Amino acid sequence: MSWHNAFVLLVVLTFFAGCKSEKRDDLPDVSGISPIKLKIRRFEQDLFKLDTLKIASELPFLKSKYGEFANIFFDQILNSTSAEVAPQGEATYVKGFITHPAVRKLYDTCQILYPQLPKTTISQLEEAMRYYKYYFPQRRIPTLTTFISEYTVGNFVYKNDDLAIGLDFFLGENYPYLNYSPDNPNFSQYLTRSFNKEHLAVKTLLPLVNDLVGEAPPGKNLLDYMIHNGKRMYLLDHLLPYAADTAKMEVSATQWKWLTENENNIWAFFLQQNLLYNTDWQKIRKFVEYSPNSPGMPAEAPGRTGDWLGWQIIKAYMEQNPSTQMKDLLRLTDSQTVLKGARYKPKL
Repeated sequence: MSWHNAFVLLVVLTFFAGCKSEKRDDLPDVSGISPIKLKIRRFEQDLFKLDTLKIASELPFLKSKYGEFANIFFDQILNSTSAEVAPQGEATYVKGFITHPAVRKLYDTCQILYPQLPKTTISQLEEAMRYYKYYFPQRRIPTLTTFISEYTVGNFVYKNDDLAIGLDFFLGENYPYLNYSPDNPNFSQYLTRSFNKEHLAVKTLLPLVNDLVGEAPPGKNLLDYMIHNGKRMYLLDHLLPYAADTAKMEVSATQWKWLTENENNIWAFFLQQNLLYNTDWQKIRKFVEYSPNSPGMPAEAPGRTGDWLGWQIIKAYMEQNPSTQMKDLLRLTDSQTVLKGARYKPKL
């Protein structure tokens, strides 16, 4: 099926994606869960406040204050505890890091943009934690720790669901990331367009969502990845119900509009091209991982069209099976069972 013919059925919608403000009827009542005050720690501020003449004596106190996060930062990110990387000793290496002109400039930039985390971000995350507590009552509320790593590591989850926020990955879509590393694919325009405050809450929660859902599906065909990643999107959407859909999918408003207008065409394309049960990673990967486009689709189509369609299938499954709890959904591993249970019919 050609895309020219497929789009005969295209229906033009009149809305544009933005921040959700309408009341949603698919959300649980969390009024019985007390408002949550997140603990936010500014590691980068404490690190760069170290007295450069007393690094050796002050560093142990910093490590003690930040515990497991400090171990990860110094052992795995900065590698300052490695004799090979830091032959003159950790104190000397850390001093060199926090006094290096380029790193110091990066730190100053982060402090100008983020003297505190944005109130909207904190509000979104604290609301997300109430839903998190509803869906997963046995889990503890994470601590948030900010840091910079000179563009080495973004957000991650560690210890008991604690979250780390790499602020140097949120300096704005116009920040000259490519000047720092011209050949780094992580700084491609389709990725850096989401390196901003609007995506801060979503990207902060993503590692926690990935940890809950699992890093990879049990199967290896396209449908397996679609269902697995669709569960990620469904959970993220229910933790951040009023965040912009464009931020959750990390697409532009134009791309989101294209997705919502072409659900039937995307599904038809996967069926006609016999892609659903294809296990050739090189053929299917752009449909389920970050990519500037989806092969074989029009230029307006973003990457991860399979993830978006998987999200719609999961929505359909939960509508068809309203007694299914979030924890039960995450335990479902057979993609074919989920597809059958969804009775999925794409919107025309």
